[in-house]
Amino acid sequence: MNESLFSPLREAWTALRGTLYFLPPFPSRVDTLALLSLLLVVGLLVAEWLRERWGWPRVLGYVVAGTVFGPPLLGWISADILAQLRPIADAAHGLLLLEAGRRLDLRWLLRNRELLRGSVSDIVVSFLAIYGFACFVAGLSPAWAAATAAVTMASAPAVVLLIIEESRAQGQVTERVMMYSALGSAASLVVFVIVLGFVHAQQDVTWMIVLAHPLWAGLGACLIGWLASRLALLIAGQLPKRSLSQVFVLVALALLAIGVSRMLGVPVFLTLFLMGVILSFSDETKVLSYTSLPEGHGMLAIILFVVVGASLPWRDVTWLMTAQALGLLLVRAAAKLLAMALSGGALSAGKRILAGIGIQPLSATAVFMAFEIGRLYPEIGHAALQLAFLAAAIMDIAGPVLCRLALNRAGETAAEKEVPGGAL
Repeated sequence: MNESLFSPLREAWTALRGTLYFLPPFPSRVDTLALLSLLLVVGLLVAEWLRERWGWPRVLGYVVAGTVFGPPLLGWISADILAQLRPIADAAHGLLLLEAGRRLDLRWLLRNRELLRGSVSDIVVSFLAIYGFACFVAGLSPAWAAATAAVTMASAPAVVLLIIEESRAQGQVTERVMMYSALGSAASLVVFVIVLGFVHAQQDVTWMIVLAHPLWAGLGACLIGWLASRLALLIAGQLPKRSLSQVFVLVALALLAIGVSRMLGVPVFLTLFLMGVILSFSDETKVLSYTSLPEGHGMLAIILFVVVGASLPWRDVTWLMTAQALGLLLVRAAAKLLAMALSGGALSAGKRILAGIGIQPLSATAVFMAFEIGRLYPEIGHAALQLAFLAAAIMDIAGPVLCRLALNRAGETAAEKEVPGGAL
């Protein structure tokens, strides 16, 4: 809070306590629940105003609200408050990734060589292009260049999912954008786990840590995700399909997986995405295939992207870093467009290019992955990943617009309708 703004009120409150002794001391900080409620309302209003005035995606409005009220500008959301909101943002991010993972149909992918070829091309070309730029142009060490590539190579399935739902998009380009973003995110998470070992190795730690931490993160996420998904299918199988009870079980088991992951130091985003993929692959009797989060899950997006917007490192920006971040994003965009253009198949070249534009968003998962790596070595991790942070910050603004533009150009979006009681 701004001390000069609230000091007269604090003095008046202290004087009043001399008479009304039952009053509590003047609050030193905003209650987390009250702040969260305020963020939900403000984020929603900003998003709706931007959508009505300029047609911007709601996700972008949430990020703008977080940036304005966070440390970069007004500072109403301090670093301490962000730390308090982090578990809530973890839960929101995890639940959105759970939905993205459930939309990843591995069986369909294995039968469709065109999609498999396009996805592998996107993953390989994007990683190599970003790694080369970070290492040879930005001057990062090989380990931190690999970390930057792991963080920024993939699209953001949570953003893509929200844009598709908001615009009511359906069609071949939409399906490919969702599939490529989910697969790219899965590959990014795998690379992220491997890169943890390289980051440790560069810091001259023991080989036990170099090998054990990636295994702990990867196998731990797989085990927690598998157990949570099996338990969800077991319990939900005893309940009516598509019922509110099944929704409750799905959310409750996802929150259990989030809590266990946080207790054991396993990346939450990795656990929940894998839980969604396992649910999609193993639900052969369609117990939960048609059960999804209620329409109100748009509230999760407000929480997540307001917190992400407040966490972006705009104060640390320099002209050199901005130029490097823009260069990285241009290289990344060219790599994805090239991969889509060369993937071939029945889809026309124009629509493949539109799919390449649609998978440009880079947002919450990248920020959370960068936080996870930076947490290991706070003295150097934040500085080494500033390029990834800034690239994510820029694409928080441009990514949703590009995704919406691609779906509109493909002619696959429906006229938006108001959803009573929801944020989407």
